[in-house]
Amino acid sequence: MSKTLSVAVLGAAGRMGATVCRAVDEAAGLELVARLDATDTVDAAGLAGADVVVDFTVPAATEGNVHAVLDAGAHVVVGTTGWDDESRGRVTEHLGRVNAERDAAGQSGLGVLIAPNFGLSAVLAMTFAAKAARYFESAEVVELHHPDKVDAPSGTARHTAAAIARARAEAGLAAMPDATESGIEARGADVDGVRVHAVRLRGLVAHEEILFGNVGEQLVIRQDSFDRASFMPGVLLAVREVVSRPGLTVGLENVLDLS
Repeated sequence: MSKTLSVAVLGAAGRMGATVCRAVDEAAGLELVARLDATDTVDAAGLAGADVVVDFTVPAATEGNVHAVLDAGAHVVVGTTGWDDESRGRVTEHLGRVNAERDAAGQSGLGVLIAPNFGLSAVLAMTFAAKAARYFESAEVVELHHPDKVDAPSGTARHTAAAIARARAEAGLAAMPDATESGIEARGADVDGVRVHAVRLRGLVAHEEILFGNVGEQLVIRQDSFDRASFMPGVLLAVREVVSRPGLTVGLENVLDLS
C-alpha cells in the first residue's frame, strides 16, 4: 500500500486555499496536517512535518514561501501566479543547493511544481493553442477573471502566449501583422510578441479565449471555469506527482499524458 502523503496549505483562509483544504480532507491517501495563512510563519514547525505544501497565496509572498518550504524539507505545489523567468530561476538555483545537500545526506530530492492553471480544460486549451499556433498568421489571447484578482495578465494567459510564441518561432513565422500607430496601450500586454488582453468583471471566475486568424478563417479556443472545485483534480494530481519529480516543473501539462 502506498504511503499516505501529509499536506499543508498556505493561504488556507482564501477562496482557493479553503477549497484545497476540503479537497485534501476528502481525498484518499492524503492527510491535511496544517492550514497556514498570512499571519503564520512558514517553517518546519508551522508546516507540521508535511510532505507536500500547496501554495495559494499572493504574488508578493509566493516566492519567499517556496524558498522557506524547501528549507523546511518539503515538496511544493504552487498555484499562485506572478512568476517570471527571474523568480523561477532563483527557485531552480535554490533547489539545486537544497537537493545537493540532500543527495549528500542520502535523501531523495525535492520538487516544485508551478502550474498557471490546474483546470483540465485550461491545460487542454493551452496545449491545443500551442499546436495550432504554427498554422496561423495572427494570434491573440483574452483572459477574463473576477475583479478581486490582483495580477494581470493572468499566469494562464502569459503561459499560453509564451507557448504560442515558442511554437511560432520554431516554425520560423514572421512577426504578426499589426499596423497600429496610435493608442498602442489599447492593444493589451505584449508577451513575447503575442498580445494579451485582461478583462475584470464581477460574476466571472476564470476564463480564456485564444483567437487565431488567417485570411478568410478564424479559430477560437474557449475555456471556462465556473467553480473553483474544477481545479481540485489537477491540484490533487500535482500533490501526488511532485514527490517523484525532483527539480522544477512548470505547467500541469508536464504531468499529464498529452502526447
